[in-house]
Amino acid sequence: MDKKYDVVVIGTGAAGLYAALNFPKNISVLLVSKRELDLSNSSLAQGGVACVLDTVHDSYKLHITDTLIAGKYKNNLSAVEKLVSEGPSDVLRIKELGVDFDLNPDGTMCKTLEAGHSRHRIVHHKDSTGKAIVDRLIEVVSTLPNVTICDNSLVYSIDKALNGFYVSILKDGQSKHFGCNYCVLATGGIGRVYKYTTNSAIATGDGIAFAYMLGAKISHLSRIQFHPTAFAAEKDRERFLISEAVRGEGAVLLNCKGERFAFDYDSRGELAPRDVVSNAIIRESIKTNSENFYLDITDKPADFLKERFPMIYQRCLEEGVDITKDRIPVFPCQHYLMGGINVDLDAKTSIDGLYAAGECSHTGVHGANRLASNSLLEALVFSRSAAQDITHRIEKYGRKPLGREPAYKPLDGKPMPHGFRSQIREILQDAYFVIPKPEKYDESYKQVENILNALFSEDYEITSDLIEARSIAIIASIILEEVREGINL
Repeated sequence: MDKKYDVVVIGTGAAGLYAALNFPKNISVLLVSKRELDLSNSSLAQGGVACVLDTVHDSYKLHITDTLIAGKYKNNLSAVEKLVSEGPSDVLRIKELGVDFDLNPDGTMCKTLEAGHSRHRIVHHKDSTGKAIVDRLIEVVSTLPNVTICDNSLVYSIDKALNGFYVSILKDGQSKHFGCNYCVLATGGIGRVYKYTTNSAIATGDGIAFAYMLGAKISHLSRIQFHPTAFAAEKDRERFLISEAVRGEGAVLLNCKGERFAFDYDSRGELAPRDVVSNAIIRESIKTNSENFYLDITDKPADFLKERFPMIYQRCLEEGVDITKDRIPVFPCQHYLMGGINVDLDAKTSIDGLYAAGECSHTGVHGANRLASNSLLEALVFSRSAAQDITHRIEKYGRKPLGREPAYKPLDGKPMPHGFRSQIREILQDAYFVIPKPEKYDESYKQVENILNALFSEDYEITSDLIEARSIAIIASIILEEVREGINL
C-alpha cells in the first residue's frame, strides 16, 4: 500500500468535488480523477440548477410536485423532499464560494423555465452552468490542505478490507494502491454504453461496475433518459446538447416538413418532460419515415440568443448552423441515468463504508424520469450528506486498521482484442432506445453475456480499454437482465 487516507473520493464532477469540499481539515481525502479534473458530465451540464429561492412566487411543494409528475410518481418521496428542502442552501453556498450565476440588476439570481417545471426556478450561468460550477469548485478544492488530488488516474480495482477498502489505480503506466476507511463513488453516468450520447468520454459506468462487483445493490439501471434535442451530427459519437432552456425560451420543434407536431402527442407540447418529447419525436419519425427534426428559435432577437446561449451558439456555428438564422438539426440520444448504486438519504450503499453520489447513484429522487436541472442539485445535496455522515462516523468511532492487503493483480497480460465496446453499443442502441424492442431482449442479453465472459475469462493486460470494456459490459448486462425480467421501470 502506497498510503492510507481517511476517505477516497472517486470522480471530479460536481458530486466528487463538493463531497471533498465538505470534509473538515482533520480528515484526509484522496480525490481521484480518471482524466483531467474538468472532464465530467457535470461540466457539460448546460441548463442550470433547479431550486426554490423565491417562496412568494414558488414553493417547495410545487417543486416536489413537478419532480413527482416527471418521475411518473415512482420517486422516493423522502429523497425528493430532502432534495428540494435542503438544495437551496447548497446552491447559495456555492454562490458564496464564487460560482458566477447570472444575476438580475437588483442582485438576485436570474431564474429561467425548463420543461416540466411549473415556475421559473432554474438558476444558471449562461448556457454552461455545469462548467461554471465545476471550474470554481476545482479552484476551491485545490487549495484545501487535507485534499490530495490525483488526476489522469484510472481506478482499476476496489477491494473490500476488514474496515474499509484498498483502491488500485493506474497512473502513467504504473500501479498504485491506496487504503481508506471510507470510499465515495462519484463516477458519473453510463453514456458510452450507447452508440450516441451527450455524455463525456469517461462515462463508462466504472463506479457502478465496481460497486456491483463488491456486492452492492444496484437499482433500476434500465431507467435511462434519452434527451430529445441533441445536435444531430452525422458522425460524432458524443453529441452536444441543445439545452432544455432553448425550448424554455420559446424554441419550437419541427418535423421534416417544417411542421410543429409536439402538441399532437402531449398537451404540453415542446415543454413536456424529456421522455415524452423524445417519444413524440420517435413516433413522428416512424410516421414521416424520416429522422430529420429541427429546433427553431429564429424568431428571437439575435443579440438575445448570443447573450443567453453563447456556448450553444458557438458550437452550432462550428457545425455550420447559425441559430439566429437557421433551424437546429436535433434527434434524441442517450443523456442521463436515473438508476444506479442504491443509496439511502445519507448516500450510504448496502456495503458498509461505501457511499455513492451524483449520477452513478440511485437516490430515488428522479423516479422513472428526471426533471430538468434536478441533477446538479442532487449531486450537491447528497455528496454533502455523504461527507457529513462519514465525518460523523469518524468523530464517533475513530479510525480503524484496514486489515490484510489483497494480492494485487499484475498489470501485464495479453492484449485485449478490439471491438468489444462497439459491439455492446450497437446492441443497446438497437434493443433499448427510446421505444424499446422487447423481441430483441433475449438475444441481446446472450450476446452481451458472451462478451462479458470473454472479458473476464482471459488474463488481459490491465489498461483503460479493458477496464472500460468490462464496465460497459457489466452495465449492459444488468440493463438487459432487468428489462428481460420485467422489473418495474
